[in-house]
Amino acid sequence: MKTKFTVSILAAMIAASCATTNVPSTTAEAATAPETLSLAETNTSAVAETGQLTIKQIMSDQEWVARSPNSAYWMLDGSGVIYQQERAGSVVNDWFHLPEDEADAHQIPVERLHNYAYENAIYNDDRSLVAYTFEGNLFVHDMEAGEVRQLTRDEASQSQLGFLNDGRLSFRQGNDFYVVNPRTGMTEQVVALATRDKPEAVSAPKDFVAREQLNLIEFVQNERHDRQTRADHQAELAKANNSLAPQPFYLGNNKQIVAASLSPAGDKVLVAITDPQSWRDDGDIMPNYVAEDGRVKAESVRRRVADAKPVEHQLLLLDLATGEQTPFTYNTLPGWNDDVLAEVKAENYAAQGKNYESQKSPRAITLMQDWGWQSGAIRWSESGQNAVVMLEAWDNKDRWIASVDFAGKQLINEHRLHDDAWINYTHNEFGFLPDSDNRIWFQSEEDGYAHLYTKELGGQQQQLTSGKFVTENPQVDAQAESIYYTANASHPGIYELYRVNYRTGESEQLTDLDGMVQSFDVSPANDKVVLTYSSALQPPELYVQLLSETATAERITHTATEQFSSFDWSVPEIVPVPSSHVDEPIYTRVYYPQDYDPTRAEKYPAVVFIHGAGYLQNAHAGWSNYQREFMFHTFLNRQGYVVLDLDYRGSKGYGRDWRTAIYRNMGWPEVEDLVDVVQWAGENTNVDTNRMGTYGGSYGGFLTFMALFNEPGLFKAGAALRPVADWAHYNTGYTSNILNLPDDDPIAYRRSSPIYFTKGLEDALLINSPMVDDNVFFQDSVRLVQRLIEHEKKDFETAIFPVEPHGFRQPSSWLDEYRRIFELFEENLK
Repeated sequence: MKTKFTVSILAAMIAASCATTNVPSTTAEAATAPETLSLAETNTSAVAETGQLTIKQIMSDQEWVARSPNSAYWMLDGSGVIYQQERAGSVVNDWFHLPEDEADAHQIPVERLHNYAYENAIYNDDRSLVAYTFEGNLFVHDMEAGEVRQLTRDEASQSQLGFLNDGRLSFRQGNDFYVVNPRTGMTEQVVALATRDKPEAVSAPKDFVAREQLNLIEFVQNERHDRQTRADHQAELAKANNSLAPQPFYLGNNKQIVAASLSPAGDKVLVAITDPQSWRDDGDIMPNYVAEDGRVKAESVRRRVADAKPVEHQLLLLDLATGEQTPFTYNTLPGWNDDVLAEVKAENYAAQGKNYESQKSPRAITLMQDWGWQSGAIRWSESGQNAVVMLEAWDNKDRWIASVDFAGKQLINEHRLHDDAWINYTHNEFGFLPDSDNRIWFQSEEDGYAHLYTKELGGQQQQLTSGKFVTENPQVDAQAESIYYTANASHPGIYELYRVNYRTGESEQLTDLDGMVQSFDVSPANDKVVLTYSSALQPPELYVQLLSETATAERITHTATEQFSSFDWSVPEIVPVPSSHVDEPIYTRVYYPQDYDPTRAEKYPAVVFIHGAGYLQNAHAGWSNYQREFMFHTFLNRQGYVVLDLDYRGSKGYGRDWRTAIYRNMGWPEVEDLVDVVQWAGENTNVDTNRMGTYGGSYGGFLTFMALFNEPGLFKAGAALRPVADWAHYNTGYTSNILNLPDDDPIAYRRSSPIYFTKGLEDALLINSPMVDDNVFFQDSVRLVQRLIEHEKKDFETAIFPVEPHGFRQPSSWLDEYRRIFELFEENLK
């Protein structure tokens, strides 16, 4: 695998390639920047500025920036690319076809969309048939005849498509499975799953009165006899006559189906069930003061982590031939009954003057719920002879890949990934390798970074990729005997496309674009790839590249508007800021004013942007996750501010240790990183550290609180947008990973929630809160403001946004919010 970049300041290379850049170059290597990074092609600031950049322009409907293509994939014959693009002035996407030998794309008529909706299609064994769904209906494309055949047209939704070994196509509809002959259309139900007890034709009398009634009344006796006779006849008919639908598998009363998967052999189903789960309780409501009818509407919202209870999934094997149900236990998994929170509980007990005694006990275990995949946690080999499942402990400390021993009726552990902090909720892709019944591939963070592995069932595992980088978007390709993936191997902020041969372990870098390959699709002939790629100053566009060592990517879409291109946007410089707490640096985007003078007598004011989500990477060489903020930073540059945007500890893209540094301690390592970045800016960018402000939304708003409350004077002003104030009120899936549950670990919640530290506020604070936010509740800001009032704090203000959810939708709201942020900085930093 080749590594191209050895310099640590990426954007300096970008800067040297074009005279229009605003950032001083700091490396001699910059002059050798590759052609694909030439700003004449990828930097939209190459056009001379024609208008004044205003906050109103930046925050207006983002159609003025670009209507970037999305969901790109190849035509079935590889002759062109299909993609979607937002319609001008609309929230609807149009579909386009761009032939390989033409410069302009053609819009696909609405009446023909079903012929091209095969982005997630599946092939049969000889690749003569392609099956896919469109708007919930099932279609098959006959490659030889070039015809599309619609197999369903109803209100039901078909999913989980799979070609069986006998050539028929299976699909799931509701809780049932069907198979259809794709050439004749003959459809039959093969599995019915019922979440109730098996009904009985006659039941035993339940008490004395019922028993006497049965003994005394001949009519009752006859009725019972007739019911039993009819039931016995129906059962005999169903067993002997294949023309009837199969009898349901009765999974028990008061059960909920979590997942179900039919074997490619069509003979077995693996199903996971649980006790009924609700995402909310009756009291989980949010008032909406601007409803359509003019009344206050109580909106339903998710429950809080403080109200969460452990969930367990029961895994069952259903035999379609015999009707037998086999439940699996988890006691064959290593660590299934470990007290993994023993130290945490002991610390919390001690704080309450109690003594905790650790005991082994079965842990609640579920199917893995990865936040990124679509294929689920149950995977079959192509023949259907073997299956593997990915399981996780509900306490977030273990993840297992287990094979199913059908003969022994048990689970066999194939891989255990344990983390004393928490198992990552992404980077968990896995499955069987093509043409193999006993070899699997998977992602694992066991060496500290998300890498690719293979393993023979019951044998030793082999690591395919290694190094201080993460693999993303893995896709297995049988023709190339490879796994394609994107990775930041050359630089933490650069993501290129790679592939590794899963037999030999040989890796190769396929692209050399020096930005961010965000997604990709390999052509049916495996000879080229369509890429969605962006750079720091170019929104996502489509590129096509041959899959050869000497190939270069050719750009095929140009969707950025002339108006956007007319502005001279600041080029961010990516700097590895030294950390005073860990060995790895804090990668930070630095935006300099256009006339920046490192020797100017009057030092510059500065603003630090704090990205949201926590586990997200923003100091990279691609188009920012925060499009408006990127433009706002150029606006701040023009007002004389230096702007910094850091990937604090907890951010994505830097490995396991960086991710889990915040375990049970949210808001403290990140603020330490803020302190380091502020100090670095004062020593290296001619910034006045007494005139620095900060802002951020969601997790960034939370860190704005923590910085102002716990490091007074670090920032003279801060704007907390849609901020988390008390983690006990946030959701379970995210929070319980990092802080456990409040009842188990109150120390972590009190240590990590800003509402406990409001007394430390000394600097100017702006709180911007949307009122119909079903992610971070408005209540967070309400409770925190009450604390500030009770502390008699004066230098804070609150702005509310009555119609906005967590992600703002109205340009007027964006404008109001960022005007306030700018005024906060102008009043306190100049």
